[in-house]
Amino acid sequence: MTSNNRIQGGKAFGILKAQQEMRLEEVNQEFLTDEKYMDIEDIEEKLASCKCKFMDFDLNDQGEIDMMGLKMMMEKMGVPKTHLEIKKMITEVTGGMSDSICYRDFVKMLMGKRSSIFKIIMMFEGKANETYPKPVGPPPRRDISSLP
Repeated sequence: MTSNNRIQGGKAFGILKAQQEMRLEEVNQEFLTDEKYMDIEDIEEKLASCKCKFMDFDLNDQGEIDMMGLKMMMEKMGVPKTHLEIKKMITEVTGGMSDSICYRDFVKMLMGKRSSIFKIIMMFEGKANETYPKPVGPPPRRDISSLP
């Protein structure tokens, strides 16, 4: 049996993920030094959150979120979308230049000034994860005149 330097299984996956994280961190550093993004509050934390979300849904580890990755992201957030809606979102983010969202576009979409359907959904994802106290006891009695 010949010895080779091929690493397989979980170890190889860990190395790929570490390399991906380093590439994404390099992009984050670009945003941290870009004057257009200097006024964003808590930018370091937001970029770290973007990186984690992106890594979760970059299914092929190619540095892009494709249609299936975006579809899974929307489903996980509780807002499932059709393939046509997903295509429209990708076109909006990439300007029709690609069939997948690269990390740089992903960050621009979430940190940028322009309004985006996806940006709004991502904001609400954070709010959906908050826990609110559940009401205790029966609901208050109402009569017909109190209804809107």
